[in-house]
Amino acid sequence: MTTIHHTATTATTHRVFATGACAHTRYVHDPLTGLTHRTANLIALGRAHLPSNAVASWPTIHPGELDREVPVSVCWSPLVRCNLACPHCLDDKAVPELARKDRQRIATVLGESGVLAVDLSGGEPLLLRDLGDLAATLTSAGCVVSVTTNGWHLQRRAEALSGQVDAVRVSLDGPDAESHDRWRGSGSFRRAVAGVRATVAQGLPTQLHTVLMASTRGSAQRMVDLAADLGADGVTFLQMLPIGEGAALAGTEQLTDEEASATVADLHIPEAVTVRLRTRDDAGGFTVIRADGRVWRNDPTADGITTLHALTNSSDLTLTGRDGSA
Repeated sequence: MTTIHHTATTATTHRVFATGACAHTRYVHDPLTGLTHRTANLIALGRAHLPSNAVASWPTIHPGELDREVPVSVCWSPLVRCNLACPHCLDDKAVPELARKDRQRIATVLGESGVLAVDLSGGEPLLLRDLGDLAATLTSAGCVVSVTTNGWHLQRRAEALSGQVDAVRVSLDGPDAESHDRWRGSGSFRRAVAGVRATVAQGLPTQLHTVLMASTRGSAQRMVDLAADLGADGVTFLQMLPIGEGAALAGTEQLTDEEASATVADLHIPEAVTVRLRTRDDAGGFTVIRADGRVWRNDPTADGITTLHALTNSSDLTLTGRDGSA
């Protein structure tokens, strides 16, 4: 199950969430944390400005428990290009990228599909000149949109992003330059931290994302403290998935869900910071759209892929098993 810690503050911040309903259940999806919350409140469906503290206090629900034809949220990687070369990357670099007009087609299909939330990832999405256009297509259709980035170009893109997307997730693999740059290359920590400071200054909801591995779990507390120091909203610890290039590290770096849960349970959470652990169980069944416009769905244990087919219309997103949450 998802683990989340939240310390309430006296400040109340309203931000954009996606809301939905099925049968007798109303729910709210948070584009910042990737969590879906059950609510008894009568909330208008679609994109909604809600108090973040209130939403965080509502119980979470696994999207697979909802009676939906399509996922609550998906990850879309419109490109495989990246300015960094991380050894734990999930991407298959051999996948071809679609042309700009075909990326726009995918955005239109996603917007019309009934999916509530789209995380634009990669590769490195800030390399896309049409990122704003893709986000606009999605938000105008009622989706909430987040961007997951390595942060290298984030400082110069922060102002524009604040008017284009609902949340930013910045990947960090260590709380200082020495530990982070070991994984992502010289200068990457400095650039990512500058990007976080820029998005926070713009008032753009910002979450740190870190892959929890055997060699990084010891710095988990310092990652949480860094989020507080930077003014970020929180940290999501991602269990390593043995998919893509990261499969080569699984034997030495992969933690069990029990080990990861114990690491997070021991953390001291500063005021105003949320912490989430996405276990492999949470990632089971999650839907990804690749740069070539094909859909994959993680298998139930997130150790591999169960489906791979072209996304041509909304029916290609139909769930046949358990949905997952990012």
